[in-house]
Amino acid sequence: MNNLLPKGYSVLLHDIKERIRSAQYEALKAVNKELISLYWDIGQMIMERQQIEKWGKSVVERLAGDLQKEFPGIQGFSSQNLWRMRQFYLTYQNDKKLSPMVREIGWTHNILIMMNCKDALQKEFYIRMTRKFGWSKNVLIHHIENQTYEKKLLGQTNFDKTLPEKIRAQAKLAVQDEYTFDFLELGEEHSERELEREIIAKIEKFLREMGGAFTFLGSQYRLEISDKEYFVNLLLFHRRLKCLVAIELKVAEFKPEFVGKMQFYLTALDDLVRLPDENPSIGIILCKTKDRIIVEYALRDARKPIGVAGYQIVAKLPKKLQGQLPSPEQIERLLEGVE
Repeated sequence: MNNLLPKGYSVLLHDIKERIRSAQYEALKAVNKELISLYWDIGQMIMERQQIEKWGKSVVERLAGDLQKEFPGIQGFSSQNLWRMRQFYLTYQNDKKLSPMVREIGWTHNILIMMNCKDALQKEFYIRMTRKFGWSKNVLIHHIENQTYEKKLLGQTNFDKTLPEKIRAQAKLAVQDEYTFDFLELGEEHSERELEREIIAKIEKFLREMGGAFTFLGSQYRLEISDKEYFVNLLLFHRRLKCLVAIELKVAEFKPEFVGKMQFYLTALDDLVRLPDENPSIGIILCKTKDRIIVEYALRDARKPIGVAGYQIVAKLPKKLQGQLPSPEQIERLLEGVE
């Protein structure tokens, strides 16, 4: 039967499948946007009636019951959800930036962000990241609980001076200040080799913790220079930044000399491995601990794009860092890079 198919049939079938998937995705987006708009309008109507007629809890409970009777096959009209619609409208009614954005992610995601985020900038971060990366409910919960917002904004890099402006903001958001590897079966004391072996064994979870846009290219990646061999602990590729990412694993405190070694690796990767259409290679030095001032000095005059991050086996953001987030103006500029 396949021999009778005309030439180019497989290409046509592929193109039609892609077009159907695209139409399905656009239809789902349209349905979601309309649903969020519906909930927005219901929340607004309830809020306005409460202001005019002083509605209380019992009236909203009666409203929920009547709506469930009228639309028995439609979920979402519980009294709890009606109160959430009211809160949703009150939260975003005067926010010209976020009110259009909330229509681009699901209702459950909106509720999680609204209930767990303290300020507008934190809400904007999780809305943008959910929209861009298609985070599921559980992935969003993980990132909120793991304090991804704070960790990304505290990231220490020299990207402002070493990367093209078109990818600078995206690259800064790709490197966290600290990573949590609570999936690794390691004791408090472990060697770099043990850390590397455990990461390779749990590579999917490692890539997810790193941000979800990385692919794995190899461990102990070999570079041959002047008849000598050098090995990068881990080599990744960032799909959106379109660049190689070298990872150096250090089980001790950060030392300034780590930067020189990373610069050497990045120069070699750019000359020997990077393709012509790819952006400059980036390095991430993962250390067990770091002194932020020492890192700042070490990166100040580095010529290659490098980030320095800590890692831990349990999830906890040090309290001393919670007051060190960038200014609201700096955060806004950074978030503009996430489309």
